[in-house]
Amino acid sequence: MQMTLTINGQNHAVEAPAAALLVEVLRDQLGLTGTHIGCDTSQCGACNVLVDGAAVKACNILAAQAQGAAITTIEGVGGGGGTAEALHPMQQAFRTEHGLQCGFCTPGMVMAGLEMVRKHGTTLTPELVTHELEGNLCRCTGYINIVKAIVAGAAAMGEMAHA
Repeated sequence: MQMTLTINGQNHAVEAPAAALLVEVLRDQLGLTGTHIGCDTSQCGACNVLVDGAAVKACNILAAQAQGAAITTIEGVGGGGGTAEALHPMQQAFRTEHGLQCGFCTPGMVMAGLEMVRKHGTTLTPELVTHELEGNLCRCTGYINIVKAIVAGAAAMGEMAHA
């Protein structure tokens, strides 16, 4: 099936089976490997991407269903280049607050944090973040620093909006 997907602001023409998952197309055809496959059962959130601004598990949506939507992967967050100056405030907060260990879940957690800001604004409480992280698994931290990072990232986003 021929389809056009808008990913990180660019249109991509792809040929994929009608049953191809969005995560498969992102990783295998477009080389956007920041979207991780962690469980294959939509339980872990490692494959979170933003579809029209809302966090979606890319292993739980067909690529064809995403046609016409604006898809943002972790590669489309921040200014690119991998430098601290180019990081999005949410990404920088994960760095500053040590919100990662192995880093496998981090892209999905960042996307979940951005979804929280979209839904609740930039003033997040640890209790709200903990509740909203349901469905996002980290196998090597105790979530404490992930929660701190999302709260700090949201606050930094609010400061930028008011600057």
